[in-house]
Amino acid sequence: MLKNRIYKYFSKEIIKTFLTVLFAFTAIAWTVRAVNFLDLIVENGFSVKTYLLYSFLNISNIMTKFIPLTFLLALTLSIVKFEKQNEFLILWTSGLKKIKLINLFFLLSIFILILQLLFAVFITPFFLEKSRKLIRTSSVDALSAIVKTNDFSDSFKSTTFFIEKKDSNNEMQNVFIRDESNVFKNLSSSPGKSNDITLVAKKGAFIDSKLILYDGIIQSKKKDNKIENINFSKLDLVLNNLSTRTIKQAKIQETSTATLIKCLTKKNEELLNCPKGNVKKNVMETISRRVGMPLYIPVVSLIVSFLIISNTKKKNNFFKRYIYFLISFVILILAEVLVRYSGFSYINTILYFFLPILFCPIIYLILIKRISIEKIKYE
Repeated sequence: MLKNRIYKYFSKEIIKTFLTVLFAFTAIAWTVRAVNFLDLIVENGFSVKTYLLYSFLNISNIMTKFIPLTFLLALTLSIVKFEKQNEFLILWTSGLKKIKLINLFFLLSIFILILQLLFAVFITPFFLEKSRKLIRTSSVDALSAIVKTNDFSDSFKSTTFFIEKKDSNNEMQNVFIRDESNVFKNLSSSPGKSNDITLVAKKGAFIDSKLILYDGIIQSKKKDNKIENINFSKLDLVLNNLSTRTIKQAKIQETSTATLIKCLTKKNEELLNCPKGNVKKNVMETISRRVGMPLYIPVVSLIVSFLIISNTKKKNNFFKRYIYFLISFVILILAEVLVRYSGFSYINTILYFFLPILFCPIIYLILIKRISIEKIKYE
């Protein structure tokens, strides 16, 4: 019973530190990312609601990337804390074996591994796919903020806006619009025969999702290069069909894991919405990142476990506390670098998955040997 309480205490402290550090890292990174997402409002005219929801859906992606490093920090900080408070000394003198505590750290790493697998394989791709769908289905609500005075605005695909003056009431003077995307093709007397349309108006105003123009002319260019001019005193333009330059096609990291696996096993890529380009390389790299990267977490936990069996001389304290953290940190960096090469061939992918599985028993055996040597030394 006493040992179970000890294990629960250590587990609780490590998990608490893990959650605190993860929350801090995620909050800082999300704040920086949210600032970058302001372009959705400033450059693309999406509503504040769309911006906030899109930013929120990206939290899972940020959190997933920090899980391995956060666990490394949480385990290292907890061990250093327990050592400073002489809690380890009490445990050793009471007869608790060090290998039992190492096993506890390893079991916690398996729990963190499963947690990251759930996020990387299922939760994060799901939320990222939802965020891209949100951008794809949301309409532009702040067009007046996009279109600047005395500036040709090309925030929309194949549609250019120019406004000479604009007052605080969003009333404009000398409005110029050139449309080459056929969004306003219905303004021509023969829509099917027009290549592009130019609108010029003396005045205009944004009201809700409409652009109202006054005293202007519609100039449409036919396929036979003939020009058609239509004068108007008032014209209401519905802007919902305008397409911004924001990427609306799902990126590979926003594609579900099941779809990525199908991309490797099926031949018909179009039906499966597979990523374009070098499909095999990009898909294998993404799958390796989602499934293979978490496998390095147990390796990190075993390396950090050397902290509890190192020499306790004061002159070695600084070195012993941070050398194992540094080694573990380098392993996480190498895992991040090597995953980029995993897609070049199946051999690289197999090696990436096999290395942590190979290292774990080797490091564990070294730990057992070190504990045996230490026991003999002090007997």
